[in-house]
Amino acid sequence: MLALFVRDLRLGIRAGGGALVGVLFFLAVVAVVPFGVGPDLNLLARIGPAILWIGALLASLLGLDRLFQADREDGSLDLMILSDARHMLAFTVFVKCLAHWAASVLPLVIASPLLGLFMNMEPTGIAATTLTLLVGTPAIALIGAVGAAVAVSLPRGGLLVSVLVLPLTIPVLIFGVTAAYGAVNDPSPFLPPFLILAALTMFFAVIGPFAAALALKHLSD
Repeated sequence: MLALFVRDLRLGIRAGGGALVGVLFFLAVVAVVPFGVGPDLNLLARIGPAILWIGALLASLLGLDRLFQADREDGSLDLMILSDARHMLAFTVFVKCLAHWAASVLPLVIASPLLGLFMNMEPTGIAATTLTLLVGTPAIALIGAVGAAVAVSLPRGGLLVSVLVLPLTIPVLIFGVTAAYGAVNDPSPFLPPFLILAALTMFFAVIGPFAAALALKHLSD
């Protein structure tokens, strides 16, 4: 599994500059917001956590269609499905999700403090938003594995993956933004929504790989 993680991590970094494309898209989303809402710095600081979360969410969806595509093209996906024993396929999907998150989504989390400065956010808000992204974005990759498994046999499944995954990520977005707002607004608590966000990630860490494995097995039948 460690060899699989390293292999997928290298492929994710090499394949079309996935991490760089994601960061550039993230930057583009954040950069166009001031043109839409105006140059009000107080307003930008207030909506900054939501903009960072929306930008990270959309950027995270970019490379999901490639999660199983390369394995399907070289035949290794069929070998994984045929050699499945004791739910090892679900664990394989989990490792691949971790590699995808480390290669494509973690750079977004690392870039978020700098983009938070562009939004005139306070240091506390930047730190809280970065922490919520670090905890919440793995859930997006785990949910995306299900959509990628469903669309892996389609020639142009990228859009379908986004359509399938986006509604399921709404709870993660809600609690991530709520926790980030709670860190800078005294009446709003930070810890309860943050713990719910962490619970969602752990929930999808269990459900997502098994659902994706079932989808892959169904497509191979």
